[in-house]
This record gives sequence, C-alpha cells and structure tokens, in this order.
Amino acid sequence: MSTSADGVGRVSHVSHAGAVLAALGEDPGREALVHGERRFTAGEFRDLVHRLARALEGRGAGRGDGVTLLCGNAPETIAVRYAAHLLGCRITHLYGGLAAEAQAALVRDVETRFLVAGRGQEARAAELTALVPGLEVLALGSSAAGPDLLEPAARESAEPFTGRAGPEDICVVRHTGGTTGHPKAIRTTFAQLSLWYASLPGPRSPGDRLLVCTTLAHAVGLLTDAVLGSGGTVVLQEGFDAGAVLAAVERERITHLFLLPPMLYELLDHPAADRTDTSGLRAVLYGGCQASPARLADAVRRFGPVLVQFYGQNEAGGISVLTPEDHDPERPDRLRSAGRVLPGVEVAVRDPAGHDLPPGEHGEICVRSPQMMTGYWKRPELTAEVLRDGWVHTGDIGFLDDDGYLTIVDRLKDMIVVVGGHVYTTELEDLLNSHPGVSRSAVFGVLDEDRVERVHAAVVRAPGGGLTEREIRAWVRRRRGPMYEPARVTWLDTLPLTPTGKPDKILLRDQALTTARPDPGRHA
Repeated sequence: MSTSADGVGRVSHVSHAGAVLAALGEDPGREALVHGERRFTAGEFRDLVHRLARALEGRGAGRGDGVTLLCGNAPETIAVRYAAHLLGCRITHLYGGLAAEAQAALVRDVETRFLVAGRGQEARAAELTALVPGLEVLALGSSAAGPDLLEPAARESAEPFTGRAGPEDICVVRHTGGTTGHPKAIRTTFAQLSLWYASLPGPRSPGDRLLVCTTLAHAVGLLTDAVLGSGGTVVLQEGFDAGAVLAAVERERITHLFLLPPMLYELLDHPAADRTDTSGLRAVLYGGCQASPARLADAVRRFGPVLVQFYGQNEAGGISVLTPEDHDPERPDRLRSAGRVLPGVEVAVRDPAGHDLPPGEHGEICVRSPQMMTGYWKRPELTAEVLRDGWVHTGDIGFLDDDGYLTIVDRLKDMIVVVGGHVYTTELEDLLNSHPGVSRSAVFGVLDEDRVERVHAAVVRAPGGGLTEREIRAWVRRRRGPMYEPARVTWLDTLPLTPTGKPDKILLRDQALTTARPDPGRHA
C-alpha cells in the first residue's frame, strides 16, 4: 500500500488490490490462476478485474457501498472482490453452511447494497432476496439469481481503472463468533488490510504455487493476494477433500498449502498420503484453532520441516508465528506454542485486574499493533469492552515463556470451571490425541441438571481401534488426575466442523444435551 500525487496534485491511495494488479501487469503471460480445467494468465485475470470494476460502476456501485459476496472459490470471486475494492466498496463474504436466516441477518447487518451471487447460488440468492427486501442481486454468469455482471464486463475497457478508495475507508467487514442474536462484525480499513497482507508468513516468491481448499473468506484469501502479488500461481478447489488435495499437491507441484488443524489430520490419515509425492511442498501453513502436538509431530515426520503456524485474530491482526525450525517432534512443549511474537506487535499477558503477569503465568492475552481493528461494526459497547486503552483483549488465555514463545491455553469462554479448579480444553485435547487409539478429539463443558459444568469429550477412534469409554477415562485419570477425567465420552466417526473448518463445539454441546450415543465397550 502506498500513496502518491497524481497530475493535478491530489493524493491517491494504492490499495492492496491495486498493488496486486500492478504486479500482474509486470508479467502478463505467466499462469496466475487454475480452476479445474480453466487456466488464467496474469494479463487475462488483470483485464477481468478492470472490466468488472467498470461494470460494477455502471450498476451504480461506488465508494462506501456495501458489497456482499455469495460466492465459492472461483477466479471470478477474487476478481469481483478486487474490482469492488478499486471502487472503494466494503466487502463482506458469506460463509457457506449457514442457514438462509443466518445469512440474511449478516446481509442486513452490514447494510448490503449489492449481493453478488456465484454459480450454483441461485436458490440461496432467491431466499435472501425474499428475506431482505430491496436487495439488488448481481450474478457472476448467466443465472436466474439476477443480472449477469460478466456479460456487460466483457464489453468494457480493460485499461487500468484508477482506485477510488482512501486509506481510512472501510475495506472489509468480517463476521466472527456465533450467528445467533446481533452479529459481531469487525471492520478493517484499506490501510490495515495492507498491513495484514504484509504480516503473513510466506509465500513471497515467483514460482510459488498455492493450493486454496478452504474458503476465500478466511485467511487463505490474504495468502492468495500475497501469491498473486509476488509472481506466483493460485490453484483453486471448491472445498476441502483430503484425496483431492493430495492429488492436486502432486499434479500441480504445489509449494504452499493452508489448512485448519482438523484438515491436516484428515490429510495424514488418508490412505493415499503415503504414496503421494509431496516433495514440492515448502510450507504447510495452519491456524484458526488449536493443534495437537502429537499430530503435528506426525505431520513433520510425513511432510518434513515445512509446517508453519500463524496465530492471529480478526480483532488484533497477526500476532505470532511458529516457524518450521520450531516444529521439533521431540519438543511437544514447543509444538504446543503459537511461536514468537511478530515484529511490530506487542503482547502482554494480564490478570483479571489488568496487571501484567511474569513468564509462565496464565492470563488473558492482550495485543497492541498497527493491524488492530478500528472497532466492531455498529457495536460501540462491545468495541469499548474489547478495545481498551489501546489494547485488544483477545479472550484467549495463555502465557509467555522465558524464551518469548507464546502458548495459547484456551479461550476464556471454553475454559471449563469444575469443582476444584479449571480444565483447559486444549490441554485435555492434546492428551487425548496422544493416545494411540485416538485419531482426534474435541473437549467442551456441559451443564448438568444441577447447573454444575461437566467435562465432555467427543472422540474419533484411530482406524481399527476398539478403545472404550472406561479405558479412556481411566487413562486420563492416571495421567492428569480426576479433575480432567471426562464425565462422558461420545464416539464419533468424524468431528463436525464450522463453516470455517473449526470443530463445532456449539453443535457438539447441543447434541450432548439431547442425545447419548451408546458405547458397546462401556461397563457400569
């Protein structure tokens, strides 16, 4: 991001989108995007963005308008995002997997003017227009959802479109947390998004090839910008499928991959993992939720020293990174950490009274950096609660060690208060995942009929395993004590995930309150 004076002395802002487009123009013949059988050169994609910007402007879109994307992982999704940013519009992505009513609440909340619907979204777009009167829908292709945006764009000029955004304009409104009640949304300026973009670890070299198999609405969207802006290629898949990911890594000679930890475990457990050529991988980036040290050690042994953990929050920006050199299978304590704090970022661990704690003591992680959010969208009270004295109070519990490594112990809301103390869910998950009979797990608290919180564990058995509830409870009790022993173990074939790929503990908690899956190996 930069600013410069134009020919009449006015200052124009070059957004991250403008910077990416300029880089695409430097080598227009290189392969920039792959989507199934379609392959786009940098020049073709750059032209598409400029044409779409003019087509959007022709529909009346302009600086400060809200544009919401109901789109999958396609080149046109990235192109329309860049086009809207050139116009100075603020973007919101709708996550898939949400009910229409939940998506409609988000559409209304961010004051959407234009809903852009990708291919296959006709039915959902119709539901949203029925729920949100006055919503104008534009389609990426011939569709019953609304007027086609691509057809008029094809008639527009591909000459560079001068960006209209100012550095302090709102660039992105991103929802986080639950989808019930009033949505919690974070507003990010164009200047801040450029800082986010600069803070992400790798990829930054021509020849990098990023595989996108998680939603572009998440962190991989920024990685996509980084690759396109540095001369690399982005290979797009519509969603995560472990077999398809492994096949693409080998076929497309993928160098960079972003996964959430549960997806990494699926990759490791897939039958094709051991016979797939993954030697081209230079970085497997992961984040978004806690990872199991035992499974990370498995990943290092399988893929080599390529793992990179990135810890950040939408509210705080990038916070810390655990490098490949830090991923030592013989150091589970180091694998449990989120790495060292990034340059330019301040981290303090504080007690409930706001006092800084010494290394090793658990407290709330507070962050201060130029990447911090300006606040929540239309939530001044919540902004004042989270953003205090220039620090973001993350809601994460953790500690700094003597070497400066940051370890996340739990979310404040996920910590289970039991008789005798606190159970940190991630600590118990790490322990469960280290058992040879366990493939993966999720731990959460459930209130019993006396309103006492009990520890519950949802567990996926390792292939061929016959572990029983009695065995796993006794094993936990021996290693961590009775306080950590689960009151109940639920056996699952797979863990349910949220639309962003994290274990869905809200759903698991609801299921625990209403159902009980019998364990044939449990004895009274």
